Amino acid sequence: MNTNMSVQEFRAFGYLQEVNRQFFHPLGLALFVAVDTESGEALLGGILQIEDPEGMIFAEGEIDLDKAERVIEMQIQKNLVRGEALGYIIQSVRRRDA
Repeated sequence: MNTNMSVQEFRAFGYLQEVNRQFFHPLGLALFVAVDTESGEALLGGILQIEDPEGMIFAEGEIDLDKAERVIEMQIQKNLVRGEALGYIIQSVRRRDA
């Protein structure tokens, strides 16, 4: 059964931090959240392109270690299941003409 996760839950668990730290920042990108001033609801705000050639990093002390550990533990659990069920963790890219 599929369920929707709110942006607030996505952020609170640590997914936003970790998707930025592990994927977007090294590519010079940052996924960010905007908060609607009227409702207070968090929404995905967009993707920021960073002009620095080395990409972006979090400032000293900005990484929440509890969030990082929670997401890393989730990755380990999911990787075990995916690896056993599918024989891989990350789906490979294959060209149709190859």
